[in-house]
Amino acid sequence: MGARLLSLPLILVLTGLFALAMLLPALHALVAEDHSVAQAFFYSSVLGLAGVGMVGLAISGRRTRDNTDLQNLASLFLAYTVLPLYLALPFYEGLETTTLVNAYFEMVSSFTTTGATLFTTPGRLTDSLHLWRGIVGWMGGLVIWIAASAVLAPLNLGGFEVTASAEPGQGRGRDNQRLDRFRRASSSKRLMQVGAQLIPVYVGLTAAVWLMLTVSGDRPLVAVMHAMGVMATSGISPVGGVEGTSSGFAGEAILFLFMLFGLSRLTFSKDTVTSAQASLMNDPEFRIGLALTLGVPLLLFSRHWLGAYEVDEMENISEAVLALWGGMFTVLSFLSTTGFESASWEEARGWSGLGTPGLILLGLALVGGGVATTAGGVKLLRVYALFLAGRREMERLVHPNSMSGAGLTSRRIRREGAFIAWIFFMMFAMSLALIVVILSALGLGFENATVLAISALSTTGPLTQVAASAPIDLSQLGTPAKMVLCASMVLGRLETLAIIALFNPGLWRD
Repeated sequence: MGARLLSLPLILVLTGLFALAMLLPALHALVAEDHSVAQAFFYSSVLGLAGVGMVGLAISGRRTRDNTDLQNLASLFLAYTVLPLYLALPFYEGLETTTLVNAYFEMVSSFTTTGATLFTTPGRLTDSLHLWRGIVGWMGGLVIWIAASAVLAPLNLGGFEVTASAEPGQGRGRDNQRLDRFRRASSSKRLMQVGAQLIPVYVGLTAAVWLMLTVSGDRPLVAVMHAMGVMATSGISPVGGVEGTSSGFAGEAILFLFMLFGLSRLTFSKDTVTSAQASLMNDPEFRIGLALTLGVPLLLFSRHWLGAYEVDEMENISEAVLALWGGMFTVLSFLSTTGFESASWEEARGWSGLGTPGLILLGLALVGGGVATTAGGVKLLRVYALFLAGRREMERLVHPNSMSGAGLTSRRIRREGAFIAWIFFMMFAMSLALIVVILSALGLGFENATVLAISALSTTGPLTQVAASAPIDLSQLGTPAKMVLCASMVLGRLETLAIIALFNPGLWRD
C-alpha cells in the first residue's frame, strides 16, 4: 500500500497529507467553540482529500514507471510554490480579515520553515490559526528532512555535492558501496526507506520537547508550537518567542539542547548520504557549529568584561552569567536559523554596549546549519570546504612543493568540493544582490531590503524583527514585495543549484 501510494506524484501525496493535517486545527477550534474556524479547516480538508482521491484514481491506471528523482524535485518545487495556495484557504476563510495574498505569504513562510509573519499584533490570530502555522512549519521541516536524503542527495544537491560520499565512483569502500545501492534503488523505495527511518525520530523528538516544556510550566499550545518550531527551525511562536513563555531558563535550556540537531545530520541519523565520519565529535559541521556557538558569545563577553574592568565597574556574577547565556542561546538559535531570541539577550546587548548586534545575527543566519537538516543558510559543510581550501593555499605559500597528508575525503572536499562550494557561494551572493535591488526598486530602504533578503534566503524570518534598527512591519509591504519575498523563501529553501537542475532536459523528456 505504501509503495503504491508513493508511486503517485509527490506533490499529490503531500497535498493529501496536509489535507489530513487540517483536521487537527479543526478539532482544536471545535473544542474551543470557534465554529467558523473549525468549519473552514474541516471543509478544506474534505475538499482536498476528495480532489486528491479523484486525481489519484484518474492517473493510477496510466502510471507504469516510477517517479524519477528530477520529477520528485519538480514536485518539491510545486509543493513550495503551488501547495501554499491550498494551505492558505482555511487560514484565509478562518481569519476573515485578511487577503488571500497575505494568507499565501504566511503559508509559504511557514512551509519553507522561514517563520516570518505578517500578524505580529497580539490577539490577531486565534490559537487554532497559530496551531495551523506551527503544523505547516513542522511538516515543512519533515519534508526537507526526508527529501534531503531521498531526493536531493542522489542528485548531488543541497550540500551533498561537496562531500566525497555524494560523488559517484569515489572508491570501493563500504560507505561508497552502500551509497551506490541506495542510489540505484527506485525513488519510491528511497522515500519509504528514509521516511520509515526519520519520521519516528522526528515525531519522538518533537514529543519529547513538548513534554519537557509543559512540565517546565508552558501551557500546552505554547509548548507544542515551540517544540515544532525548534525541530523544524521555523521559530514559529504564538507568543512572540521564548521571552513570552512561563518556562523561563529551564525552557530555554531545553530548546538550546534540541537546537543542536540543526547543526549536523549526524545528531539524529547516520544514513548513507551524510558522512563517513564515525562519531559526532569528528563531524566538521558539528565542530564548527559548536565553535561558533561558544566562540562568538565569549568574544562578546570578553569585550564586555574588559570594558567594565577599564572603568572599574565590575558587574555582579549573576548579570555576567545571564549575559553569557543570552549570547550563547541567541547565537545558536540564529546559526540554526530558528530565530528565537533569549530573554537574556537584552542583558548581553547591555553588557557589550553594541549598537548594531543585528549584524552578528545576520552573519550567523547566512552561515546556517548543517547539510540535510531543517536549517537554511549557506551551510556549515560549504564553509568547512572553503576553510580547507584556504588553509591548503596558505600552506603552499610557505611550502610550494609540499604534499598534503590528508586522506581521500579531505582532498576531495578541499579541491572539487571547495570549487562547487565557491560556485554556490557566488550564486548565493548574486541572488542576494538581485533581491536587494528588486526590493529597493519597490520602495524599501537599503537596510530593510538587505535584512529582508537575508532573512528570506537563509529561511530565518525572525531576523525581520531583531536585525534592523527597528522591527520591519511586513504587513505594510505591497503585494509585489510580498511576492518577491515568497520567491526568495522558496529559493532559499530549495537552493539555487536545485532550481537550476529543474532545467535539465532529461526532466522534460521523461
